[in-house]
Amino acid sequence: MGKEKWTLQNIPDLQGKVIIVTGANSGLGYSSVSAFAGKGAEVILACRSIERRETAKSEILEKHQGAKLKVMQLDLMDLKSIDSFAKNFKHEYTRLDVLLNNAGIMTVPYGVTVDGFEKQLGTNHLGHFALTGLLMDVISKTPKSRVVNVSSIAHKSGQMDYNNLQFENGVGYTPMKAYGQSKLANLLFTYELQRYFKANKIDSIAVAAHPGVSNTHLGDHMKDKFLYKLLKPLVNAIIQKPEIGALAQIRAAVDEKVAGSDYYGARGLFEMWGHPVLVKSTASSHNLESAKKLWEESERLTSVSY
Repeated sequence: MGKEKWTLQNIPDLQGKVIIVTGANSGLGYSSVSAFAGKGAEVILACRSIERRETAKSEILEKHQGAKLKVMQLDLMDLKSIDSFAKNFKHEYTRLDVLLNNAGIMTVPYGVTVDGFEKQLGTNHLGHFALTGLLMDVISKTPKSRVVNVSSIAHKSGQMDYNNLQFENGVGYTPMKAYGQSKLANLLFTYELQRYFKANKIDSIAVAAHPGVSNTHLGDHMKDKFLYKLLKPLVNAIIQKPEIGALAQIRAAVDEKVAGSDYYGARGLFEMWGHPVLVKSTASSHNLESAKKLWEESERLTSVSY
C-alpha cells in the first residue's frame, strides 16, 4: 500500500458543489460535513434528529464562518420521510454532485422499521437504496456526480440469505449477522449501481468506503455489556478518532483520481486504522447474480424503481 497519506489537505476546491450527507449530525457524517464545508461546498445535513442537526450546524459554522449549510429532515427507517426529503431537495436544487450515504446503525437488537423492514438492512441498505433512486434524476443530470456508500470491515462476515433476508419475526437473527449482511448489501449495491450508470451512459460513478475501527456512536448500545467493558482498554488502544475514520469516505467523495466501483479503507493492519487507500472487498461482494437479486428485491420492497 506504499507510504501514501491522504489527508484533508488533499481535498480540492469544492466551490459550487452540492453534497448531501446522511447521518450528518455526529461521528463520520459530522466530520465529512465539516471537511466539505471547509472547502466551499454547499452541504445538506440529512438527519433524523432536529435538535442534533441544528447543534451540528452551529458547531460547524463556528469552525467555518460563512459555510453553506442546510439542514433537512430525513428518517431512513421511514419510506414516506425519504420520499418527502427527495421532493423537498429537488424543489430547491437542480444539481447533486455527491450523495454520501453515511448513516447507519450497528448490531442493534431485532426490530423493524416503520415499513416492516429488519432495522439494520432497512436503515443501512434499503433506506439508502430508496433515497438514491428517488434522487437519480438530479444525480444523472449532474456531470461527474458520485454516490458514495459506506460499508464496513464487517462485510467480510456477511452472507446474503434471500430465503430469510429480513429475519422474519426474528428467526435466525443475531445482531452481528444482520449487520454483516447489511454491510455486504452496501457493496453489492455499489457495484451494481456502477453497472447501471455504465449501461445507461450516465456521467456518474458509484464508489464505497469503510472507516476501519472508529470511535462513533454506532456501538453505544453495547457499552453496558460485560464483554465490551472487559475489552474496553484494548478497544481504546486501537480505535481511531472519527476525523481519521471519515477520511476514506471523504476521499471517495472528492478525490479526482477515484473511479467507479473503487473501495477505500484504512491502510493499517487488517484495515482497522490509518489513512485511506484502495482496498479490496470479498468475492461475495462481486457476485453478479447476488447483486442483481438484491437490486430486484430492493425495488420490490421499497417500491422505488430506477
